[in-house]
Amino acid sequence: MPPPSSPQQKPTDSSTTASAPSRPTWLRWLLRFVLWTTGLAVAGALGLLLTIAVALAVAYPNLPDISDLADYRPKLPLRVYSSEGALLGEFGEERRNLTPIQEIPKVMKDAVLAIEDSRFFQHGGVDYKGVVRAGLANLGRVKSQGASTITMQVARNVYLSSEKTFTRKIYEILLTFKLEHMLTKDQILEIYMNQIYLGNRAYGFSAAAEAYFGKPLKSISIAEAAMLAGLPKAPSAYNPISNPKRARSRQLYIIERMEENGFITAQEAAAAKKEDLKIRSGPDNTRIHAEYVAEMARQLIFTQYGNEAYTRGLNVYTTLNAGEQEAAYTALRRGIMDYERRQQYRGPEKFVVLPTAAQEVEDAVDDALANHPDNGDVMAAVVLEAGPRKIVAARANGDNLEISGDGLKPAQSGLSDKAPPNIKIRRGAVIRVVKTPKGAWEITQLPEVEGAFVALDPRSGSIRALVGGFDFDKNKFNHAAQAWRQPGSSFKPFIYSAALEKGFTPATVVNDAPLFFDAGTTGGQPWEPKNYDGKYDGPMTLRTGLAKSKNMISIRILQAVGPKTAQEWVSRFGFDAEKHPAYLTMALGAGSVTPLQMASAYAVFANGGYRVNPWLIAKVTDHKGRVISEVTPPAVSELPRAIDARNAFVMNSLLQEVTRSGTAARAQGTLKRSDIGGKTGTTNDSVDAWFAGYQSTIAAVTWIGYDTPRNLGSRETGGGLSLPVWISFMERALKGVPVTEQVVPPGVVNVGGEWFYEEYARNAGIASVGLEEQQRTTGGPDVAPHAPPPTEERNRILDLFRN
Repeated sequence: MPPPSSPQQKPTDSSTTASAPSRPTWLRWLLRFVLWTTGLAVAGALGLLLTIAVALAVAYPNLPDISDLADYRPKLPLRVYSSEGALLGEFGEERRNLTPIQEIPKVMKDAVLAIEDSRFFQHGGVDYKGVVRAGLANLGRVKSQGASTITMQVARNVYLSSEKTFTRKIYEILLTFKLEHMLTKDQILEIYMNQIYLGNRAYGFSAAAEAYFGKPLKSISIAEAAMLAGLPKAPSAYNPISNPKRARSRQLYIIERMEENGFITAQEAAAAKKEDLKIRSGPDNTRIHAEYVAEMARQLIFTQYGNEAYTRGLNVYTTLNAGEQEAAYTALRRGIMDYERRQQYRGPEKFVVLPTAAQEVEDAVDDALANHPDNGDVMAAVVLEAGPRKIVAARANGDNLEISGDGLKPAQSGLSDKAPPNIKIRRGAVIRVVKTPKGAWEITQLPEVEGAFVALDPRSGSIRALVGGFDFDKNKFNHAAQAWRQPGSSFKPFIYSAALEKGFTPATVVNDAPLFFDAGTTGGQPWEPKNYDGKYDGPMTLRTGLAKSKNMISIRILQAVGPKTAQEWVSRFGFDAEKHPAYLTMALGAGSVTPLQMASAYAVFANGGYRVNPWLIAKVTDHKGRVISEVTPPAVSELPRAIDARNAFVMNSLLQEVTRSGTAARAQGTLKRSDIGGKTGTTNDSVDAWFAGYQSTIAAVTWIGYDTPRNLGSRETGGGLSLPVWISFMERALKGVPVTEQVVPPGVVNVGGEWFYEEYARNAGIASVGLEEQQRTTGGPDVAPHAPPPTEERNRILDLFRN
């Protein structure tokens, strides 16, 4: 058997016998790294996309429903206006004027777009170019730029919280796309322009224009628009009131942006940069002072609408006349301050320690006056120097003022060397000052006394002016509508009116003689009433008795009429019978009334005998001006009758006598017209001072007194305190109003220059209350002729003089 053979070898050439060179190790690892990294990146991207898709699928259905933004209705405050449309008050958390996009001026829109989103009309909600630009700008450390578009800001401000989280950002972007899909660009811009907070409680640019410049949005300039456009980024940091330098810097930048974007020319930009802006830095001194009226309207609307009243954007139009309201406010404050000048100086409001360094003094003055703000024209100041002949004081605005001469008289006791420490005016004392009509400074003090004024139209009862106190911020109690006070002699006309229905006439003679009522008669303490001046003038007519406001005459008249009858009669005028007990003290106004009640009661004399109820709100509209409710007052002849026309006519004649020759003669003497009537009133111990009066087109009442009843002063009366306030108001209210003459109603005749009911003037003769008794005992003189009253009334009246 042959031996096994070896494997057969095939020959090869050199090219095949040489082995291929292997790759370097580092390259193999690099390739592996790239492949793995790419794979991981792709996987990560797919995972991220999947995660985002799942997040979107979960989040999108949970996004807020934005369909209501198509009919955008933000929170709008309740606004109260005068009858002419002057703003009186605003109530609500957010001060906002909803302004349609077409009514927003182009300059305001351009300023906002220039700084907030110049590509607003080009992008779809997220400005990718803006994001890149902002990123590069921020990396390059140039002026920092944001990437939030206006749509994104709307999504954030309307629906989302202010927290900075990734989740909120996702929601913001999703909402942005949803807004862009469902709303037009103009709708989005309108929401932004009305919704954004701009400081000073102002929401939206329309409210901000009023808050910072005191003008409507349609009237702003380029410079003003640029200032407002700087506020959205940081309303506090760029507030032109509290941070004027930063606000100015941002304003200039926005003007440059407006020029860069082609919204304004270079010339307009240069002019805007030079414009001197008038920023409203304090309270609105141009607004009508009607705080008490605005509060009354707020309460009435809240009663009807509840909390919704502060968010619905209701516009409440009152019956108030803006000019007359300002006249009433000014007249009452002047009357109260005139009274204050006659009072003892009570001393500075506070004492502070002033340093010696000038700058430190300014800071100390600012700190001291921060807690003592000005009260209208009654301003606060800190004394820097004090001497018996001159005082130098610093105001909050940095001005120093000098007071000397007559300006020191109201505080003379505080300048005396013997003044106690709490009265002494010295360096660091916080005092009050006012400017006199001559322009000089005078020391004064915030009054403790209060007052009220109300005027209404006697033909309808609509309130034309109402001031509830010296200052609403100082005392919010509405004395015109809420203060129940004794009316004093101003109540006498209602007793006289009752007497006319019991046979009395203006010519009836009543004896002005002392009266005394023992305990058995009064059922309590003995009572010995007196006339105000302590004098008694004997027999006189009713006309004279009312003109001179003789207490004895009124009491004897009430005795004849009967307290119970009189109590029922005065309720015809709107008075509460239970607040006027049926006692003889009712003749002197010992019951309780409010100034508003008195005004409506005197309106009965002014309008010919018709009862009117005061009312304030004429119309309510929504924020678009659509009328929700409106009041149409009835004609005078359709009102309920309180007293007969002839009673009103004769009473009008008597009350005109008061303003012609009686305790209110100053009224006709100053106003130079004969068609006004009224009555002064001073209560016991001069606690309350009144004047109530009217002309056929307006009835008005003034009251002055302390909240805690106390003596106003032995010489203070309604004629001296309240009448001047009434006259000052009437000078404005009756300007241009022709003098009127009342038409004589049927059943009234004139005999010998005096007015009588026809049935009492049939027989000429002499009659008086107690005349026969007077003539038998004293041989007294005759009296003015008039017809005698019915026999039963005559006998009752005669009994008065036998007591």
